[in-house]
Amino acid sequence: MKLDEWLKKNTFHHSDFRDLNRLIQAKEKLGVKISLCIPTLNEEATIGKEIVVFKSELMTRYPLIDEFAVIDSGSTDKTREVSASFGADVYLSSEILPEMGEKRGKGENLWKAVYQLTGDILVYIDADIKNIHPRFVYGLVAPLIYRPEIKYVKAFYERPLAFSQGIRPSGGGRVTEILIRPLFSLFFPELAGMIQPLSGEYAVRREVLEAIPFPIGYGVETSHLIDVYQKWGLDAFAQTDLDQRVHRNQSTRDLAKMAFGIQHTFLLRLKALGIFKDLPNLGSTLYQFQTREMVHERVDYEILYEERQPMLEIPAYRQKFQRG
Repeated sequence: MKLDEWLKKNTFHHSDFRDLNRLIQAKEKLGVKISLCIPTLNEEATIGKEIVVFKSELMTRYPLIDEFAVIDSGSTDKTREVSASFGADVYLSSEILPEMGEKRGKGENLWKAVYQLTGDILVYIDADIKNIHPRFVYGLVAPLIYRPEIKYVKAFYERPLAFSQGIRPSGGGRVTEILIRPLFSLFFPELAGMIQPLSGEYAVRREVLEAIPFPIGYGVETSHLIDVYQKWGLDAFAQTDLDQRVHRNQSTRDLAKMAFGIQHTFLLRLKALGIFKDLPNLGSTLYQFQTREMVHERVDYEILYEERQPMLEIPAYRQKFQRG
């Protein structure tokens, strides 16, 4: 019953917030600062368009975004050059908090953004969106501005549509529907109400991001949902329908790597919560196979699990943001 009530109260459509002048007035009344972060790794093909759209529409025409940065994992293409040429602030992840060492992964970039950016609200947007639109930001930020009790807003991209042959179910991608939703349904049924739990687009209050750990790899979104749920409950979440998101599809082999990392994160969270008390040490090798001239070859992928501590535990962060 609570999940049904939450879905009605905390699920929005981006068109609910299309009055950007009203949204900006509400933001200014609150006196909050909004930072936008795009984490990148070899995204020169799409990053320029995203920067142009967000800067022209949400900084120049409608001053919703106060700070806009690209945080890069070490691209070998021209991602950083393209980003800088279109006017974004560009940072190399390894140069942020260098005393903490260098790690590779999307979660690392997101964690470093909490230190580097100064907004009261941080918005994360993936860099590979081909149909980028301002709704990808204002649709996520608006619930945080209008509803102070909401702390974490996730995007989703599909909704039920009526056809002559019936209803098309709404949901997430392959990893979500095959792995994450079943796991949430088993262990955290209320979190199964998140339509796109693995979406890379979300807006979060700083007070939340600084207080939770960040797996550096594939499990960061899953861990966020579980940790925020444990600390603040279901009512801290909202989700916004952004209609359609066009991006590149990943191969089944790559999705398996993602699923491996996510499941590792999930099991460790269950152990930390005392749900699995006798969980054995988890392996870090994913075994896959390929066939070459009728010979079946094993292909091994090392997917190490590493996690960054909450930013509040970092002295440099506490000093920068005056957290005593």
